[in-house]
Order: sequence, then structure tokens, then C-alpha cells
Amino acid sequence: MDEFNKIIKKELAVGVNLSIINLIDELLKHASAIRASDIHIDPQEKMVRLRFRVDGVLEDALSLPKEIHSEIISRIKVLSQLRTDEHQTAQDGRFRTIISDSGSVDVRVSIVPTYHGENVVLRLLSDNAENFTLETLGFTEADRKKILHAMRKPTGMILITGPTGSGKTTTLYTLIKMLNSKDISIITIEDPIEYAVNGVEQIQVNSRTGLTFANGLRSILRQDPNIIMVGEIRDTETAGIAVNTALTGHLLLSTLHTNDVGATLPRLLDMKIEPFLVASTVSIVIGQRLVRKICDECKEEKIVTDEEYKRLSETVTERILNNNKKYFHGKGCKECNGSGYKGRIVIAEVLVADEEIRSAILRKVSSNEIKQIAIKNGMTTMLEDGFKKALSGLTTIEEVLRVTHE
Repeated sequence: MDEFNKIIKKELAVGVNLSIINLIDELLKHASAIRASDIHIDPQEKMVRLRFRVDGVLEDALSLPKEIHSEIISRIKVLSQLRTDEHQTAQDGRFRTIISDSGSVDVRVSIVPTYHGENVVLRLLSDNAENFTLETLGFTEADRKKILHAMRKPTGMILITGPTGSGKTTTLYTLIKMLNSKDISIITIEDPIEYAVNGVEQIQVNSRTGLTFANGLRSILRQDPNIIMVGEIRDTETAGIAVNTALTGHLLLSTLHTNDVGATLPRLLDMKIEPFLVASTVSIVIGQRLVRKICDECKEEKIVTDEEYKRLSETVTERILNNNKKYFHGKGCKECNGSGYKGRIVIAEVLVADEEIRSAILRKVSSNEIKQIAIKNGMTTMLEDGFKKALSGLTTIEEVLRVTHE
């Protein structure tokens, strides 16, 4: 970060001849180097605040002079082919840039007008993100087997749940990449298309032309696909078509916003889907969050004190803690920029819709009861998965508790 600050200050020292082009280039280069997923350019009353989201956490970088704010916005609009004369409405776009040592990077642009000027968020989508596997994402061997079994079925629904920023889209693309082969047809409908996948027909939702998830899904069915991916089930109409699609001989993958896997099936019932249809179509539900990984360069052992263990036991059951007091943390080093963390992995819970779960859906039981049945039948909860990864030195207790909100 210090080197980046020096470069930017050097650019700013040029004064009136400041190269905004160089400034944006350095911004993208540094963001890629520190593995930032997002760049926030936030106008304030007297300056412009610059922040990077690294491993899911926003970090302040530096402040830029308010005088160059409009030039920064204009440069980004030019790159993403947006209207430079429009300042009072939200605009979305994207552009591709080449960054040394990182290859090509797609940048998704979101601009919205605020009280102090236009606010910009740039999301960096590196081509390297396509190289994930279920193992590198962090899924355990037991959970991988459940997911692979569901993927081998020619019909049914595979649903991935979690809040925004929990890695649902990355998992979805990983599954699509694994399913992709020459002898099957895969069509997706997304908003937006995050990554281009060779051999897969990808459709971008466009509300201005009436191409919604529901309408697009209807059209896709006439394209003779084997596998369909719907970026997100947002409404009753999309849910109804998705369920009927899975029922009529297609494998359908999608995401849903719920807090845990137990709430997913009742959520579909809330969307006016008949219980027998939910029970007949859903094969598996993957609930997930992303936790930061401990930096390998500065990882060290940490013994939990009796007092800390007592406080933990008030939040987490003894079955999960199992009297373990040896964990790990990162003390901070140059490699992780002093944070003690580098990279992220999934903590997950995978619910298989077996006969007992299907019977519970037909009875319209509560989400908690569905989850208890799944645990009884061998499901590892997200919290338990997180603590196992903390014990093995992959992440910290604090991270697990932070993302599970327990």
C-alpha cells in the first residue's frame, strides 16, 4: 500500500498536467496486486475517499483531491462506454483491461449520483477466477460427494443459498464448468454475466427489452438445453417456471437468498410453489459463507484461555467445541499486508433432499425442523464446518463467528 501511495502522490504532484489515464491504470494495477474484488471511489464534501475490498473486508486506501473527481468519473465512463453528459441517473457498464502479471481483467462498473457527486464501484473479475474446483473453494470431501451425486442426475434442482457476497456465483460457475462437455447443451440466464464460459450459451437479462429471468427461461426451454442455470430466483413467476423446468427433464442450477439451507425449502413454498413440486424437484441445497484464510507466512498457534472458552460455549454448543482449545491465527506480515489473512474459503452446509426431507416438505414443517432432520441424517452445519476449519488452521474462530452471526 505504501508503494501505491507514493505512485499516486507522485501523479498528484504533477498538478494541472495530472494524467488521469495513468491514475486509473495504477488504481487497477494495485487492486489486482492486492487481490481486491472491488474499488470504491466515494465523493465526500472536500475530498474523494478511495477504498479497496480485500477478502470481503473494505479497507481505506487514501484520499484524492475533490478537484479531480469529475475527471476520474469521465475516464471511467469513457472506458465503459457510458454517457459522459449524464450525471443525475445511475449507470452500469463494464470494460476489459490488460494488467501486467495478472492478464486480462473484466471490470464491472456501477455509478450512482449521491449528495456529494457520483459514486463509483468497480468490481474486478479476473479470468483466474474460472480455475476453481470444489476442493479449492473449501468444500469438504463428504460435501463434495453429495454435490457430485446431485450433478450426475439428469433432472432436478441444485440450489445455492446465502447472502450477497457469500460466493454463490463462484460456486455456480464452478459447477457449470464441471458439467460442461461437448455432448450436452448448457444455457444460462444471468444478471449480470460475471464470467464468459466457453461452450456455454449465456444470456444477459435486459429489463428494457422485456428479457426478464422468467421470460428468458421460457425462451430457453425452446432451445433444447440439457442443463439450465438461472442466476437467481427472485420472484414467484421465475420460481414457478424453474420448478416446472426441473420437473420436465432438465437439470437446473440457481441461487436463492436465504440465511441457511433449512429456510430454502419453506421459501419456495412462500413463493406459491406447491409442496409436492418442491419435494419432487429439489435434489440438493448448498448453504455457504466465505471466511478469510489465515496467511500461511505468519500463521501461529493460539491457545484459547479458560475464560475465552467459557464465553465461546455461551454461543457455540459443546458438541461443536468438543473441549478443543488449540486454534491458530495470523500475526500479520508483509505478505498479507499486516492483516493476518490471505484469500478466502467456503464454509458450508449441504442438505440432501432425501425421503425424510421430502416427507417434511409435504407436511409444511418449519425451517428449523427441516434443518434438524438434515443434521440427524448426517449434515454438517455451517458453524461446525467453520470450527473444523479453524481447528485445522485454515481460518480463525473470529472469522467463523463473524460470518455466521452466531
